[in-house]
Amino acid sequence: CNLTGWWKNDLGSKMQVFKVGNDGTFSGEYHTAVSSAKNPIQPSPLVGCQHLDEDGQCTFGFTVNWKKFSDSTAVFVGQCFNGDDGKEVLHTSWLLREKVGSDSDDWRATR
Repeated sequence: CNLTGWWKNDLGSKMQVFKVGNDGTFSGEYHTAVSSAKNPIQPSPLVGCQHLDEDGQCTFGFTVNWKKFSDSTAVFVGQCFNGDDGKEVLHTSWLLREKVGSDSDDWRATR
């Protein structure tokens, strides 16, 4: 699986991976289509790594810093699959951590 390039999810968010290094590290931008932030959505930087293996159905993870419009950070983990139609497909899960004002609000900070 070659993560380099543009990827789009079911909600219309897009991710661009600039280049995957020989060690599996990469950077890029995430263009989210959904947000609960009050500020206008802007492209956000991402950094990650990919586990490179022979069958091409690799695992990967990346972090998105929404610093341009929100006080939150998201992490994604996933795997690339070669679909029946020959196209590469990414399946991911994510966690989003929002900033809260106090320790007692910690319970509601992660989705």
